[in-house]
Amino acid sequence: MGQAYLLTGMPGTGKTSIIRQAIAQSKCNAGGFFTQEIRSVGIREGFRIVTLDGKEEVLAHITIESPFRVGKYGVDVSVLDGTGVDAIYRAIEQNDLIIIDEIGKMELFSTKFIKAVQDALASPKKVLGTITLRPHPLADSIRQNQSIRVAQLTRNNQKYVLAEILNWLK
Repeated sequence: MGQAYLLTGMPGTGKTSIIRQAIAQSKCNAGGFFTQEIRSVGIREGFRIVTLDGKEEVLAHITIESPFRVGKYGVDVSVLDGTGVDAIYRAIEQNDLIIIDEIGKMELFSTKFIKAVQDALASPKKVLGTITLRPHPLADSIRQNQSIRVAQLTRNNQKYVLAEILNWLK
């Protein structure tokens, strides 16, 4: 099993920001994707996938009609199956560090995504990402894996966790 460092925590604690800072400060050869909020007039309307090589697609939105729903958001699993999964496999092949932001309820609707996460974690590459704090069978099994470091991020431990990640990336 490859090395992995996953952040968990409440929304708004800065998980994605810490990962972005770690990539920038370490200057790692990273690939993969981030999820990013879509806001209009300060109100969150959805989420997009943004790959490290510049592709963007809407993953979930209040206007998407889908059988896959998380709260008020319809989830477009085909975006995850294409853009998200492709970004993970490209990173496994081409990069030293695989970014998976995030392993969450929306993403876990996709069996292709689950397989890509398992392949990334089984690869010799380092995986840096985020994982849901909420119970989910796959997320629970990942969190219980002794070779995977899971850190719960809070507003009070951001500097410590960032320093730990930078040390881990060396």
